[in-house]
Amino acid sequence: MLIEVKVPTLSESVAEATLLAWNKKQGESVSRDENLIDIETDKVVLELPAPESGVLAKIIKSEGDTVVAEEIIAHIDTSVQPGKKEKQTNDKQNDSREIVETEKKNDEVAIVSGGASVMPSAKKIAAESNLPLQDVKGTGRGGRVTKSDVLNHINDGKVDQQRSNSDKSPGSGEIMGSNIEDRTEERVPMSRLRQRVAERLVESQGTAAILSTFNEVNMDPVIALRKKYKEKFEMEHGIKLGFMSFFVKAVVHALKKYPIVNASVDGTDIVYHGFFDIGIAVGSPRGLVVPILRNADQLSFADVEKSINDFGQRAQAGKLTIEELTGGTFSISNGGVFGSMLSTPIINPPQSAILGIHATKDRPVVENGEVVIRPMNYLALSYDHRIIDGREAVLFLVAIKDSLEDPSRLLLEI
Repeated sequence: MLIEVKVPTLSESVAEATLLAWNKKQGESVSRDENLIDIETDKVVLELPAPESGVLAKIIKSEGDTVVAEEIIAHIDTSVQPGKKEKQTNDKQNDSREIVETEKKNDEVAIVSGGASVMPSAKKIAAESNLPLQDVKGTGRGGRVTKSDVLNHINDGKVDQQRSNSDKSPGSGEIMGSNIEDRTEERVPMSRLRQRVAERLVESQGTAAILSTFNEVNMDPVIALRKKYKEKFEMEHGIKLGFMSFFVKAVVHALKKYPIVNASVDGTDIVYHGFFDIGIAVGSPRGLVVPILRNADQLSFADVEKSINDFGQRAQAGKLTIEELTGGTFSISNGGVFGSMLSTPIINPPQSAILGIHATKDRPVVENGEVVIRPMNYLALSYDHRIIDGREAVLFLVAIKDSLEDPSRLLLEI
């Protein structure tokens, strides 16, 4: 019986997806719930499990093809016994392996030239180029001369000839020759996620009046508090106490004071959100993703740390869900983990603001008329000037600064 393999239902905001890499070849056996292929949307990578056990009878859609929800991409034949088919496949693979080993053995028959073994492919190219093999230095196993050795020797000779000709040319004594064959280019298509990120960045800059304001914060109080309680915190909650939980809590505290920063624009309306869903920018192999901390105001420090740690691990594995990457009322981008000193982050539509935090570095500052060294962090707030005035933006950033420089404010909510 042939079973259809279909693209799973995508979210309402996702119209198309791209097939990445088939994990099984046509004719191979598959087990129920085994991942057949990864499907990339503009938000996440989804795994498509086999609906039944059997043999992958036919692959209809190839890697790189664009597909839509419920589209048939393959057939599984459940009438074929996987064990028997697997044995046949293994037998074929063993036969192929024997052929390859035989060819490899024949290909490595030594052709002595100046005491070195020469691969047949290398000998052929050398003969076509009238190149004496004794002039070629072998880099293969046991000093064997390979095809690459011959090609590199020929190319090196061309470079020397170009330089020689250049030196002989009138007025060109200072021009250095170059091997244009080494000037390679590679063209690869953007991933669907990268395309979507690009679209949203252009959309953000094209539709919002983005402005940035800056401030600096003395991280010494947070560092001291973390140092004092980090061991007890980890023993109690099973997670390390980082710095991001302090930033998240400070942001929520400031958003409560200045709700316009937590709002968004919808046509000619301003939508005030009565909840605090904070996006945390996370790097992944596929690019930047922004999973959402739902109801961040109701989360403890431990809840925040656990969620961010979980987001980071699943972002690396491509396991974040579409729901976790959708929505958000405000975002935080931490360029400091990469060593950034200062940046102007771009707003993630339809949000109206984003906080950029950076590397904490010891810097000289003036306190009470004296120059002292303090661990300083530069804060950057990019905001949509259509609904957020400079006054609110600056005061919002000052509120974050005050909370971080006196963390007790977060407990007392003042």
